[in-house]
Parts: sequence; structure tokens; C-alpha cells
Amino acid sequence: MLLLGLAVAACQPRAWQSSATLTQTDVAIDSTIAPSPQTEALVAPYRQQVTTKMSEVVGTATIELNKADYQSPLGNFMVDLQKEQSQPLYGKPIDLSLMTNGGMRSPLPKGAINVGHVFELMPFENEVVVLTLDGATVQELFDFAAKAKIAILGNATYTVKNGQATAISIGGKPFDAAKSYTLVTSDYLANGGDNLSFLSKATSTENVGLLLRDAILQQIRQLTAAGKPIEPDTKTRVTILP
Repeated sequence: MLLLGLAVAACQPRAWQSSATLTQTDVAIDSTIAPSPQTEALVAPYRQQVTTKMSEVVGTATIELNKADYQSPLGNFMVDLQKEQSQPLYGKPIDLSLMTNGGMRSPLPKGAINVGHVFELMPFENEVVVLTLDGATVQELFDFAAKAKIAILGNATYTVKNGQATAISIGGKPFDAAKSYTLVTSDYLANGGDNLSFLSKATSTENVGLLLRDAILQQIRQLTAAGKPIEPDTKTRVTILP
């Protein structure tokens, strides 16, 4: 991809021309501009490589995976695989997994899933990290999820009442505010993205050594190798009370 970008950039017309003084020139780019044969010849082999790679089918999905407030087939799939793929690399128990709707850029379609679909879902070079949070910060995280509706939490259930998180359960056990918990998420969210600035209160941050996109691809390929389709857990994780 980098080579393709550099090749295209090298052959693009300049947006300015040299004279006694530099003059800014606006060039309208539309269907009336004929492709440059030289540029096409240079780019063609790279385009073919990218097309072949992106078209590789890595798995299948039994339903279309979309995102929604609080929980969704796509959100549940993402937080679950993030924890599952990180656990062996981290080597210690991981209590929670966090994803936000803003980090999932495209649904996964029903049927064949190719590499291109995964890049559309996760176009960012986000790395996976594990944070250690004290009980007060974990409560803040659940309250944020309850109010903002954009945060998906894995390995947990809770109830939303009056914009607050109650009846929190982590790993099947009641939340204990006196304990610390580990949270796996992206480096973007760990650094305060999507208004999660309170995650800076983490007492430790550890890199897993895994790109989130690679975690998605690994999960799908492992399911395929086991003869299984993508079939996300759609059981209720968040209960909304009036």
C-alpha cells in the first residue's frame, strides 16, 4: 500500500508551477481528465497485488454484523475476539474488553468475509493494550457506557437506570469496587479517544504486541480452520430500565 501511494504521488501533476513567483493553480479532477498512461502502467501491478490480497476470503458470517447503542452483534464480536486473541499474548487474566462504535467503521456482511471487509471495518493501525484500573475508574467506565451508549464492554453485564450503571457483573461475578481490574482495548481509546480521558488514571499500561486488525483476521481464520462461521453472541448484556 505504501509503494502504491508513493508511485501515484510521484506521477501526479503539481498543484503549482514555477515562474518568477510561485502561482497557485487549481486543477479540477473529474471524469473529463483522461488517465495518464504512464501513471496507469506504473500503478497497475501494485493495484493488482492489493486487489488480490483484499479479495482473499477468510471466513463466513451467518448474519450481517452491524453496530448499535450499548450492544450489537458487531460490538459483541469485537470485544470478545479482542480479549480472546490478547489473552495468550498477555499471559495473565484479562477481566474486561472495551470497544466503541466509532472504532468500527463498517459492518461485516452476511456470507463470505474477505480481507477487504476487515480493512473497511478497522482501517486504523490501532494496537492492543491492557490497562489496570482501580474500582473507582471501572465504575466510571461503566457509567460512561451507560450514559454515552457508544461503549461496548466484553465479559460483563450491567443494567442502565437513570443514565447510571447498576447491577454490574464482571466475568460472572458481582463488581467489587475495592478491587482492581484489567481492561484490554486499543491504544487510541487508552489515550483518551472518544472522550475516554479518565482511562489515563490506569495504574499500568502494557502493550500486547498485536494490531487490532490482525486480531480480527486471526479470529476469523481460526474459526474457519475449525470449520466454524462467524456467529456472534447476541445474548443480552445490557438491560435498559425506563
